[in-house]
Amino acid sequence: MGDQVMSVAKIKYRFIRKTIIVFGLLLTAAIVYVVLINLDSKNMTFRQKLLKAFYPVLMKMSSKSHAKQTGSTATLKPAVSFYSLSDTSINGTAFDFAQLKGKKVMIVNTASNCGYTEQFASLEKLYRDHQQQLLIIGFPANDFKEQEKGSNEDIATFCKANYGVSFPMMKKSIVVSSPQQNKVYAWLTQSSLNGWNNKVPTWNFCKYIIDENGNLTHFFEAGTDPLSKNVLEALNLP
Repeated sequence: MGDQVMSVAKIKYRFIRKTIIVFGLLLTAAIVYVVLINLDSKNMTFRQKLLKAFYPVLMKMSSKSHAKQTGSTATLKPAVSFYSLSDTSINGTAFDFAQLKGKKVMIVNTASNCGYTEQFASLEKLYRDHQQQLLIIGFPANDFKEQEKGSNEDIATFCKANYGVSFPMMKKSIVVSSPQQNKVYAWLTQSSLNGWNNKVPTWNFCKYIIDENGNLTHFFEAGTDPLSKNVLEALNLP
């Protein structure tokens, strides 16, 4: 009986030892992966580095469950002109939407500490590749799990340093339905203003598309990558 007990104890010990070794190797590999992915990252927190490293996994999961879109079935003229809107840029200067006439526009609510923050890279590429026809405008917001706590200056520095963001960013504001909701987002999310859509942002990095004539045409959920086929088709871009 004593030998049996010792044999069982040895098996348990070996199993625990192997488990610890495997776990240690996996943890080491994960740390090395995160370090390598973030070689060019600047002033990122540990959380931001983790989110950046595992962004591809999140997007793969999102593409199967959360990458939804809605669009108008016809060109519906808004009751309030998109070009009558205005806001304040992240550096404090006035931004008049009348200057957007004749361009496609994508409006995105952004955050620096979100699983989708890496979409800044896709947004910047989309903008640089098509800036003659398209303007992207980012609206930082702290509405979802407080994932954008920084000041306007912090946000601007983070976006420029890590993603080279060159498209316009507005000052931080509230994008969800509330008495303090940004007026641009009030227009985007109220059919009485935009003509058809009542869909509010459900998370950071939801996307609204406005055509060259100031008509809201599409809404994409956060899980849709800006460079996806669906977005490019909605923008009618190659």
